[in-house]
Amino acid sequence: MSLPADSHVHSEFSWDAARRGTGSMERTCARAVEIGLPALAFTEHLDHTAWLDYTAPPLDVDGYLESVERCRDLFPQLRILTGLEIGEPHWHPEPVAKLLAGGRFERVLGSLHSLRVPAGIAEANSVYLLRPAADVVRDYLTELPQLIAGSDVFEALTHIDYPARHWPADEGRFDPYAFEEEFRVALRALAGTGRALEINTRRPLDEVVLRWWHQEGGDAVTFGSDAHEPDALARGFADAAAMAQAHGFRPGPRPYDWWSRS
Repeated sequence: MSLPADSHVHSEFSWDAARRGTGSMERTCARAVEIGLPALAFTEHLDHTAWLDYTAPPLDVDGYLESVERCRDLFPQLRILTGLEIGEPHWHPEPVAKLLAGGRFERVLGSLHSLRVPAGIAEANSVYLLRPAADVVRDYLTELPQLIAGSDVFEALTHIDYPARHWPADEGRFDPYAFEEEFRVALRALAGTGRALEINTRRPLDEVVLRWWHQEGGDAVTFGSDAHEPDALARGFADAAAMAQAHGFRPGPRPYDWWSRS
């Protein structure tokens, strides 16, 4: 089985990859050709939320689109999609709509990276320093239905288990069953909109979450490595694709299509 498209990739045009000095659109494309990846989407961060300790710089849209066109010329055998990962789109409808009005982005992801705290808004994983761990996860999962209902600009929800990435080690293993009700509510809300759930492989998605997605009526999945450096492209995709197939999801006619149950 060939690898599915990587629909969640970052380059030097994402502020966090640029800050780390790890992102490179050209080297990522070269890596895709090397591993036989048929397609990818550079879904650069679009973040309007101001955190307590950081405000992301604006996306250089023109520079980004010029770089995509250059890479399309350099790598004609690779299908390169334009895209965005929009943080908290339900909190920023006007600037998001303004940017999307040009119709220049082919793959748009919705994401939640932030939680409200008494002093303002903080990056979600930093809130573990302020609240009990279980409360942080519940606050995160409870906000997701608000994001889903409050914005229709994105086609797939990314990293539904985002807080699990930094679950405190002294709390033991992260157990999704402890938050089953909250997961199911968010999954049901997403399924009701006909949008896709991303299987994010930066931290392998627990298979039970995919099973709940199926049970709650979810019809489609996408795959995203969330790579911020070339070597992380399509990491874990063979296992993720096998897991998706085991739950009845199948690839579409084009390599960059969603995988669906129909």
